[in-house]
Amino acid sequence: METGAAEKRASIFNYGLIAMTVTHVLTHVFQRIHLALFPIIREEFDLSLQQLGVIAAIPFLCQAILAIPTGVLSDRFGSKKLILVSLAVAVFGSLLASQTLNPIMLTVAVSLVYINTVIYHPASYSFTTRLFKPRDRSKALGIHGAGGTFGMAIGPISVSILMGLFAFGWRQVYLFWVIPLFIGVVMILRIRSEPTDDAKDDVNLDIKPMIQKDSLFTFSLAMFLVFVAVRNTAVQMIDTFFTVYLQDQRGLNDILASLIYGSSSLVGLAAAPLGGLVAAKIGDKKWVLISLSLAYLSLGLALVVPNIVIFTLFYLSYGFCNTLSMAANSAIMAQLSPSRQRGLGYALFFLPGEIMGVLSPIIAAFVAAAFGLTSIFTVALAIFVSGLVVLRLGVKI
Repeated sequence: METGAAEKRASIFNYGLIAMTVTHVLTHVFQRIHLALFPIIREEFDLSLQQLGVIAAIPFLCQAILAIPTGVLSDRFGSKKLILVSLAVAVFGSLLASQTLNPIMLTVAVSLVYINTVIYHPASYSFTTRLFKPRDRSKALGIHGAGGTFGMAIGPISVSILMGLFAFGWRQVYLFWVIPLFIGVVMILRIRSEPTDDAKDDVNLDIKPMIQKDSLFTFSLAMFLVFVAVRNTAVQMIDTFFTVYLQDQRGLNDILASLIYGSSSLVGLAAAPLGGLVAAKIGDKKWVLISLSLAYLSLGLALVVPNIVIFTLFYLSYGFCNTLSMAANSAIMAQLSPSRQRGLGYALFFLPGEIMGVLSPIIAAFVAAAFGLTSIFTVALAIFVSGLVVLRLGVKI
């Protein structure tokens, strides 16, 4: 690549990063809408917790099946083409959701908007990590991650605003988000070129020799993926029935439950870039251990307080601290994967979450049915702690 291009890639305000951040918002905006709507969907279609768990699990199954192929396609055809495909799939899925007549139709629609993310992630993350030098990756990934965090927040919040203030039906919420998707398409089309390799001075002396030799499959990578799987198991268990928990156990209505659910990601909007800055200074792995420990402590405290306001504050703290680790996690994956296989590397990075996303809602449904909704959080906390042990002892970077 030419020197001028390399210099542009060094700028944190590069248009490519802006485009990736905006499209990351649009990609994730749908990810939690159906979960925020679960109390309404449960009532409209007369569904049990187990049936809701199945609806939550099937989209992750679709992601898991397509994860590796989309990573390979990203490396072969480039990020720009794959991102355009992902946005097109999101448009189709949201249009289908807006016309939902039954739970099967809803499940297909949600699966499509989830397939959008599995196409998008390898392409977008490989583009972003190739765009910046290692010392700037955590910062860039923090900004990029803020887009995804904002998307996950604004989806459920839009449910509260559009249904609570503007009297939209829940199907119209999906229709509302179709037009912004076309803005994302235009932004991607304006990208004239994309990096095909890491920046010229992409050298990290802390990386093991085998990583420098372009080896993707290592013991540290395997342990890191185990950590990701364990963590995502707990996250999905909590997310699936959180709004139902707020309604059944905390006595909140649908609109307020959606607002709290979305706000946990909204507070992370500042946490994502902040976490990237701190990780760049103290090290990615160390920062993940610190920030996630704070997150799990906040969640544990939320469970034991009876007051809903204090509960909400601790839950928001959990969301904030969780997001602090986002950029560092993504940067670790970049360290563990060679540039020429970065798309496949990030496909592997998201694959454990997609696999466990199939199992976690079903497990959570059975735990809740047997022991109550609160027990989901207790089990999730134990799983969270075990994940930190795997990261601390098994991942060497």
